[in-house]
Amino acid sequence: MSRLLEDKVIIITGAAGGIGNGASRVLSAHGARLVLTDVAKEGGEQLAADLVSGGGEAIFHPADLSSESEIEALVAKAVNHFGRLDGAFNNAGVEQQNKPLDELTLEEWERAIRIDLTAVFLCIKYQVKTMLANGGGAIVNTASSLGQVAIPGASEYVAAKHGVVGITRAAGADYGARGIRVNAVLPGIVKTPLIERLMEEPSFAAIKDKLIARHPIGRFGEPHEIGEAVAWLLSDAASFMNGAAVACDGGYLAI
Repeated sequence: MSRLLEDKVIIITGAAGGIGNGASRVLSAHGARLVLTDVAKEGGEQLAADLVSGGGEAIFHPADLSSESEIEALVAKAVNHFGRLDGAFNNAGVEQQNKPLDELTLEEWERAIRIDLTAVFLCIKYQVKTMLANGGGAIVNTASSLGQVAIPGASEYVAAKHGVVGITRAAGADYGARGIRVNAVLPGIVKTPLIERLMEEPSFAAIKDKLIARHPIGRFGEPHEIGEAVAWLLSDAASFMNGAAVACDGGYLAI
């Protein structure tokens, strides 16, 4: 494997989850030095240990991304431990409630916006402050195919992910000329542990073929495939990519 990210210090949020876990392993294999964070402390610590045992460099720092102070502390931890910050994969998020809009509570709406969108804003805010001092960097945010289109029963998630695409473009406009590229990756359905559990339920099994057909590639994605797209966007090989919303969705948005 080419070492696209050799010695680059990169924060990954939501690292213990499906896409975060897969991406962490890919970025580590590409030579990145990682600061992993998640609210799932046990899973995050195990992931860091796995990467170190495989010859990588990684630390785990738990953080609740609903807290601005914890996000600020996370960025400070990266700098204090590794001496700088070169990149970030802002991936943490919560799933949709699978309810029509009129059945959503304000608490459910605000939680989705807080974690899926406001946390991305706060992560970018503190990451760019540090990167400007370092002379530049790259950021990738996890949006979704639903950052461009909608499905029923996901209004809070759709709104938040459309917002992630918007803030990605806005941050790219703000910081591109100052040496910081900001892009978003838009996954389709990916075989995370959540999706694998759903596939065992009769209600999901009944629509599985229809969902697969919505991906012209003929299958769901794998976490490491999203990780490879993220690695490229974070690397110097993607030096002219800025403010882009990059679909990594097997063609979901193509039809």
